Amino acid sequence: MAATSVFITITSLNNKITNFSSQCFLKKNTIRCMSSPQDGSTTTPPHAKVSTKFTDLLAFSGPAPERVNGRLAMIGFVSAMAVELTNGQDLFTQISNGGLTLFVGTSVVLTLASLVPLFQGVRAEAKSNGVMTSDAELLNGRVAMLGLIALAFTEFVTGSALV
Repeated sequence: MAATSVFITITSLNNKITNFSSQCFLKKNTIRCMSSPQDGSTTTPPHAKVSTKFTDLLAFSGPAPERVNGRLAMIGFVSAMAVELTNGQDLFTQISNGGLTLFVGTSVVLTLASLVPLFQGVRAEAKSNGVMTSDAELLNGRVAMLGLIALAFTEFVTGSALV
């Protein structure tokens, strides 16, 4: 088992700490415990098997829904802003002028491209390193989802394109 750190804030110093098999350090009402492998090895264990069942992947807390929606939102937001800058069309005009067909086609392609690695047991977290991390992708996807909603709402309220 890899070494892990657990930080516990103690509300009262009267609490007893019993039978910790790891090293504990008390500093300013905080305990830091570092566990070590029981067998004395220093290697990390192989990653636990992940489920590749369709229902597990697309569950509410599964790996697919937020990542796929975030990727679609990133593509949609950038595309909507690019068309607004070049043609001056608002989001609703873009959708009514054939954008719905492109949206559905792009959604199908990106969803399948995102699900294929998940069905093979590969997770984005395993492939993230450097600046391009899975956490950065999730954050960018969330911001793009909010940006797309804000763009649609602003254009609906003002009745014209944002740019």
